Amino acid sequence: MEEPRKIAGYARDALLKAGADKAQCLLAQSAKHEMNVDAGKLSLLRTTFDTRLALTALDGQRKGTSAGNQSDRAAVDRAVAECLGIARSSQPDEAHDIAASQPAATFKTGDEQPDLERMYFRLDELLQQIQVRHPKAVLRQAYVDFTHTRSYFANSNGVDFATHKGVYHGVLMFSSQEDGKVSSFNYTGFAVKDLDRPLLQCGSVDTLLRQSGEQTSTRPVHGKFVGDVIITPDCLGDTLYFLVRSLSDFAMVSGTSIYRDSLDQVIASPQLTIHSRPVAEEICDGYFVTGDGYAAANSTLLDKGVLKSFLLSLYGANKTGKTRSANDGSAWVIEPGTTSLEDMIKSVQRGVLMARFSGGSPSNNGDFSGVAKNSYLIEDGRITYPLSETMLSGNFVELLKDIRAVSTQRIDYGQAILPWVAASGVTISGK
Repeated sequence: MEEPRKIAGYARDALLKAGADKAQCLLAQSAKHEMNVDAGKLSLLRTTFDTRLALTALDGQRKGTSAGNQSDRAAVDRAVAECLGIARSSQPDEAHDIAASQPAATFKTGDEQPDLERMYFRLDELLQQIQVRHPKAVLRQAYVDFTHTRSYFANSNGVDFATHKGVYHGVLMFSSQEDGKVSSFNYTGFAVKDLDRPLLQCGSVDTLLRQSGEQTSTRPVHGKFVGDVIITPDCLGDTLYFLVRSLSDFAMVSGTSIYRDSLDQVIASPQLTIHSRPVAEEICDGYFVTGDGYAAANSTLLDKGVLKSFLLSLYGANKTGKTRSANDGSAWVIEPGTTSLEDMIKSVQRGVLMARFSGGSPSNNGDFSGVAKNSYLIEDGRITYPLSETMLSGNFVELLKDIRAVSTQRIDYGQAILPWVAASGVTISGK
């Protein structure tokens, strides 16, 4: 098989020879070794290989892209022809461009090969520990995989990046059962560089399994009230989703972002500081190269509530006249606060500990509404009972401003490090 770096260079050069003014190629090859648990038993060991070839060509101000899962020269030649054909039939846009020249670099993280014996040991250990610690749990499915990816990015401005990345992932899907009653389905995942500790201790696995066992009997809230919500690390992504969407290309270019003119302004509580750290040591499942071909760097999105960066690609930056982001977002690290989770709960008169949220996408102005899943009612400073049929509604723009506490504790998921966040002003509705 031809060396992947040469294939990426060949594809770039083939685009130029075919008439492209500018060209880029991303070639990624991965090997995934996966062990599965199905219905509580180790059931499968498999290895899969994947190839992804993505080409971009600029013909004047017109852009074409093509993608495939083969990397032999015949497949590359077909992808080149397709890419140029798409470019020449597209509408011109002066914002199209490719990454500027940067020093060539090779990035490496993690192991190249899995420790299969360790994978088996940790997965078997997990099953035994769940039986002892969480006897009500019904493990629907779980897997641990080790994925090693080699990716090569080359463009006609001289960009030449290689990335070698190995990481273990774990995913669990489960519910609990007791006396014929079944809890709501839940799931979680994590990433780790090695398997030095039990899987039950990774991410929020142990906590969610314990809560699942408590949730076989649930009750709805009675009536409707405006109260507090404590958002768990597992649910914090729903809040981040609105913020990230509002700061990214589509909302910024279309002008629908509520934050389009808010750079260096306060948009959230001073309790909240959010970083994107894809190349930090504390993030084991980050990335080194952005989607548009720049070496990724760590950045701060919010600094004590002040918006410090948009999440614009090269195209978004050219289109809006604003600064390109140092990265693609994700790899979120939220700074810990000064309040323990225990004190946070004690401070709530009436509200919800929200562990999962099921609802549609929020509107452009931040309005949201959905059902609290795997969550609890808090009354008079203590968690009282698991909830069912409970609706939460509010506005994410106001929610970010109404954050009144961030926990000292955080959960490390490998892809993100997140705390508990308490906010006020959420409408809670039951029967």
